[in-house]
Amino acid sequence: MKQRLHQASFREAVITAYRGRCALSGLWEPVLLDAAHIIEGKHEQLGQPVVQNGIPLAKTHHAAFDAHLIGIDPDFKVHISKRILEQKDGPTLEALKRPNSNRIYLPARGKDMPDRDRRAAPETNPV
Repeated sequence: MKQRLHQASFREAVITAYRGRCALSGLWEPVLLDAAHIIEGKHEQLGQPVVQNGIPLAKTHHAAFDAHLIGIDPDFKVHISKRILEQKDGPTLEALKRPNSNRIYLPARGKDMPDRDRRAAPETNPV
């Protein structure tokens, strides 16, 4: 597994900005949260954790986000891929289909809000 330089500080900053919960499910358990990059981290300045390029996600939600099965649009609305919506496979999949809200939880401070241009990128929306 490839570990990004400064991933720990990025994770801490993103999870703190969202008051320690998953932006999709509201899960409060930090051990089960990742800081997902909206746009691949390699495009950021080396060594600079950029909270506006991150959202805290439970590990399953993070995997679905990275696989473009879940997306977030510029208005913070959550989109679930048709592929996921059509599957029937138990409670974990059902939790992916129905996030806690149709919009993500947002950070406490305006300056930590996910960047609109990054959310509008084609790679952040499900196929």
